[in-house]
Amino acid sequence: MLKYFLSNYFMNRRINSLLFLVCIFSSFVFAKITRAEIITDAATKSKNQYIVYSVTDQNLGATSSDEIDTDGDGYSDQKEIKNNYSPYNSKAVKLDKNDADKDGLNDSLELKFKTDPLNPDSDSDGYKDGEEVYWGYNPLSSSTKKLSQQIIINLKTQKLKYLVSGQVLKEFLISSGKASMKTPTGSFKVINKSKKAWSSAYKLWMPYWLGFSTGSYGIHELPVWPNGYREGENHLGKPVSHGCVRLGIGAAQYIYERVGVGTSILIN
Repeated sequence: MLKYFLSNYFMNRRINSLLFLVCIFSSFVFAKITRAEIITDAATKSKNQYIVYSVTDQNLGATSSDEIDTDGDGYSDQKEIKNNYSPYNSKAVKLDKNDADKDGLNDSLELKFKTDPLNPDSDSDGYKDGEEVYWGYNPLSSSTKKLSQQIIINLKTQKLKYLVSGQVLKEFLISSGKASMKTPTGSFKVINKSKKAWSSAYKLWMPYWLGFSTGSYGIHELPVWPNGYREGENHLGKPVSHGCVRLGIGAAQYIYERVGVGTSILIN
């Protein structure tokens, strides 16, 4: 009887010990698997977050991955962009010389204005991105509110730059004031506009007038005398005016149509 009791006692202890060990081992394995799953999930999440960040930062959609090569030229999109080449042209073409979606906005400006470089109308409002940007509108919104516009004039180089949101979009030769009648320098704003202004002082027409300073100075097209004679375009690039900033035919109209009263003018 005693022998039978002791035998069952020790048998039960062995079983309980074995069950204890099995539980411990199972917990360890389960914990290890769970930890591995958490690590894998965290790594995936981290990777996805990086991709989203890159897309937001570069505005390139899928092209933000190091491995993606949109034009199939053997170089990743990121590497091409970093070296100022277009990732949408298999030839070695610079970003500012390529317009992948033919919307009038080169690939470099697409990146700067955060538009879709493969969609000509990023906001689907019926106007191409290039049209909107060059007219001073936001290509990512159907709003009619204009982006910031500015005119910068360099008297030394005799050039006028047209900027939208700080980006130079156009550059034109000018003719500023001659030595005895210098064009004023400083920060100004367009204070009035006239498609065909008349100069009572010099008795001539000044097409596409944008007045600044006190209104006695302006940006305008090459002047036209009453007899129809127009100052020659050979004056452009030379300071020969009476103080105004003269632009060539076509250039003056381009600027006149795009900027309004209040537009910033910087002359240096």
